[in-house]
Amino acid sequence: MRASILLALVCTAVLAAGARAETPREPEALVRKVQEYAQKATDMAKSALSMVQDSEVAQQARRWLSDHADLAKQRLTWLKEQLVGLWKKTPAA
Repeated sequence: MRASILLALVCTAVLAAGARAETPREPEALVRKVQEYAQKATDMAKSALSMVQDSEVAQQARRWLSDHADLAKQRLTWLKEQLVGLWKKTPAA
């Protein structure tokens, strides 16, 4: 979740908690409400993130990246071997 969305949720929670507080002289109630809303927002964000990470699309993307990283490593190894062979063939100046 983006930080701006989380900030908007916190601001909304503060406004909602202020509207729900019985009197303006009860800052403890306001703080408690804000903490409850912030905790709920955090839990929702964690839940959404874990659902995305556990999704089949995310798993496929991780597999694809892993497979292509191995291919890139193989190509780099081949290129190094070719360069070593080329350097061995060139006469020293």
